[in-house]
Amino acid sequence: MDVFSLSRNWFEFCFNNPEKIKPGHSAVYFFAIEHCNRLGWKDKFGFPSQMVMEAVGIKNWRTYSAILKELVGFGFIEMIEISKNQYSSNIIAIVKNTKAHTKALDKALQKHSTKQRQSTVSIDIQETRNNNTRANTSATKTIEQREKEFYGKISEHWKKSHPDMPKEEVRNFFDYWTERGDNDKKMRYEKERTFGISRRMTTWKKNNFGGNDTAEQPKLHII
Repeated sequence: MDVFSLSRNWFEFCFNNPEKIKPGHSAVYFFAIEHCNRLGWKDKFGFPSQMVMEAVGIKNWRTYSAILKELVGFGFIEMIEISKNQYSSNIIAIVKNTKAHTKALDKALQKHSTKQRQSTVSIDIQETRNNNTRANTSATKTIEQREKEFYGKISEHWKKSHPDMPKEEVRNFFDYWTERGDNDKKMRYEKERTFGISRRMTTWKKNNFGGNDTAEQPKLHII
């Protein structure tokens, strides 16, 4: 008997029978597993009602009694001896050979995992770049290569979305965002958490081509 198999079988049963399951079932069942484990996995053991109720937060004895009977009916607990009242102890055993009839939960989790991976991929494919992407790019390409690619993207966005922007300002925009110190391994735009070129160019124009930007901006001209 191992906790993993017991847990797997239980949640397979829950998934296939959602109309039968209440939170109290899981609480009582897993406390029974925990108690059995502490006792060295005895074949049968005392299961005091008051102790269990306090451990899982059930206040009403009738509620607890109904849950325990249902767990017996589900086939996960075997009742060896019924207590006479709430102050005496039931003698129970954890059913070792409970097996789920289907693998519906496994299939559902696999399907969900596949959809989640597909969703993650679709989120990643966008113009906005995150720090991890920039870090990976920095590790595989030289600054000169990244600078050339960045200029190509700027030119594409300029022609497509900002044709009214003077060519000189496009160059100034490029020079500003590719600025770096002598010992820097990243350009200015690569240090940003996110960077959407089209939106940055729109902001650049709204700020009078960078004239209202609080950061220092080099005004370099086309040579």
